[in-house]
Order: sequence, then C-alpha cells, then structure tokens
Amino acid sequence: MIARREFLAAAGLSGLAACSGGSGLPVVGVVPKGTNHVFWQSVHAGAIKAGEEFGLEILWNAPQLEIDSARQIAIVENLVTRRVDGIVLAPVGEDALVTVVERAAASGIPVAIFDSAINTDQIITFVVTDNYQGGVMAAERMGEILDGKGKVGVIGFMPGSASTMKREAGFVETVAEKFPGIEIVGGVRFNMADRAKALAEAENLLTAHPDLAGFFADNESSVDGTVQAVKQRGLGGKVKIVGFDASDTLVADMRAGVIDSIVVQDPFKMGYESTRQMALHLDGGETVRHIDSGAYLLLPENVDTPEMKAVVFPDLEYWLGREPGGH
Repeated sequence: MIARREFLAAAGLSGLAACSGGSGLPVVGVVPKGTNHVFWQSVHAGAIKAGEEFGLEILWNAPQLEIDSARQIAIVENLVTRRVDGIVLAPVGEDALVTVVERAAASGIPVAIFDSAINTDQIITFVVTDNYQGGVMAAERMGEILDGKGKVGVIGFMPGSASTMKREAGFVETVAEKFPGIEIVGGVRFNMADRAKALAEAENLLTAHPDLAGFFADNESSVDGTVQAVKQRGLGGKVKIVGFDASDTLVADMRAGVIDSIVVQDPFKMGYESTRQMALHLDGGETVRHIDSGAYLLLPENVDTPEMKAVVFPDLEYWLGREPGGH
C-alpha cells in the first residue's frame, strides 16, 4: 500500500481527518446487513477500491444474519466508542438503527447510508438502488412472459426492510395497474433471510395453487429457495421466475432456463460511492445527498455483454485480496 502522504496527494485529499487506526489513515467502519451473499462481497470490494483511492482504512464488520438488527446496533456502537472517523452503513431496518446513528452524529462521527433507508436526516448521503422501479421492471417482465394472465407468488425478504418492501410495492402495484389478468396469490411470503424458509414458502404456494404460473422473488436468498422448490417439482422453465439480485449460481440457473430474468443492482458501485462520499466529507468537500446506483434487467441474451459483466461479475478476488489479511 502506498504511504499515506503519497496516497492522499494522488487523491487530492491532503486535508483528511486524522485517524485512530494503526495504519495512519482515517478509519471508516463499513457495516452491511450481512456477509454471506455475493451482493455484500461486491459492496465490500467497492469500499476497498474507494479506500485505496482516497486513503482510508476500511473496517468491515457485519451481522451473520441479515435480520439481526441487535448485532448490527452493537457493531455500530462499538465503532462510535472507538471514535472512528466515519461510518458507512446499510441499516437492517428503517427504525432499528436510528438511535445509534443519531448518537454517532451527535458524537461528531458522520454516517453515510447505502442500500436501505433509515428514518433520520442525520446522514451525509444515501446511495441506493431505485428499488420501487426495480419492482416495476420485474412486474413488466412478468406481465410480458405470462401474456398478462395467470397466478403469481411473491417471496419477499422480511417486514421492515425498506429496500425489499419497495421492490414488493413496485411489483404488486404495477401488476394491479397494468396486468389485471395476473392474480398475486397468498400475499407476500417472507423468508427472513433463510433459503430453507424461502423454499418452504414457495412449496406451500405451489401446493395451494397447482396452476401457479410464476414467482417474483425479491432478494438473493428468496430467489435461491424459490429456484430449489421449482426444481424439486420438475417445473423449471414452466413456472416462470423473475428474481432480484444475482450470484454465480443464480446466473447459471438463468442460463439453464430455470430463472427467466433477474433485476440486478450495482453493489460494487454502491460500496464504492458511499465510501467515496465519506472521503469527500472528511476532506471538507461537497457531498451528494442522494445517489441512484442503478438497476438493470439481466437476461440470457445480455448477461455476457461488457456492461452487464461489469455490474454482475466485479473482480472480487482482486479487490478482496487487496484488503490487509486478504488472500
């Protein structure tokens, strides 16, 4: 790693705040909702890239389960106690992290939010996918492939998660408005970040509705469980699946025809941009209050284009291997 003076001169950030870490760099804690999914690994890679470019030491820590708000609160509280220079956070829920974020702000520690909204204005930026529009994209694709008619199940993430609730709203409201011949059955079934529960919920809908025509699954674990349920019944390609968030496995399932299409975000950009905004803030520069990190419809015919490869397959091995202790 380049020495701090060289790093900051190259980045034009010579005035960054003094740090509390052993590296001599300003310390920024980056706290996603979880670590298990490829999505969060891509966020991590983007944060590392921004850290290198702008001379930050990145502390990465997250709950094991994406629904564990108590653990996420404890992580952020520890960062506040350590007096880090900044916190970049994807809050588990809109309300659960408000108190600790406002405590950080009151302590003079700026907070950047990414991925999901939080009900406080004491933040420096919000970097997020237009999740409602992502749900609209999924609904329009479902309407197209079902010719505007049939029964559809929705496998959601968890109540209170701002990002996925907007996806669900975008999907459900667009279906109601544009495709009156499509019936959403069983309401939204939540998997609570558990692939096995997603599988069980999808199986329950398939049992209750043998004529089910399709599924919308709104995050990686939801899609994964739904795919397994459809495969186990030999319905791959017959029951149409439109997913949200990609992984190598899910892209392979799309290539095989089990998944029709996937709405994808740009988690690398999300991690990079939220961390870059923090660096600009620490240097006394102007930050952007709201940044749309983008959403795209991934299809078998565009998955191998350079544009989609850059979004779906960032070089995680390269970037994660550059973190101290990485390999």
